Amino acid sequence: MTRTRRLVAALLLVVTVAAGLLVHGLLPDTAATDIAGDALYAVAAYLAVVLTAPRLPPLAAGGIAAAWCVAVELFQLTGLPLVWGATFPPVMLVLGTVFDARDLLVYVATIILATAVDAGIRRVRRAAEAPGS
Repeated sequence: MTRTRRLVAALLLVVTVAAGLLVHGLLPDTAATDIAGDALYAVAAYLAVVLTAPRLPPLAAGGIAAAWCVAVELFQLTGLPLVWGATFPPVMLVLGTVFDARDLLVYVATIILATAVDAGIRRVRRAAEAPGS
């Protein structure tokens, strides 16, 4: 199950990053695309945790992903991501640029949803694998 979980996380992470790059690069910069980008970033963080530690329960993976997203957003208050991004633009894709409190809400809400979906899938898989199913 660990190998399958890791493989699914890797595939979904590639799709999520591609979707995030499309939203960032092709769509106009609006509140909706900003929220979509934030949600995709949070999903990518969750999937990265699952990819690196597939045996973690969903709640632990969600906690780590949420801590990462919140830490990155708060780090933006230092101004360093903006400075670094001006020198090397890909940094902005990982660390963002400027603090926005709305981003925190989007990250947490998205990670709660990702955690719930993951927990539900795990529950269904375990029930299907149980003897007598």
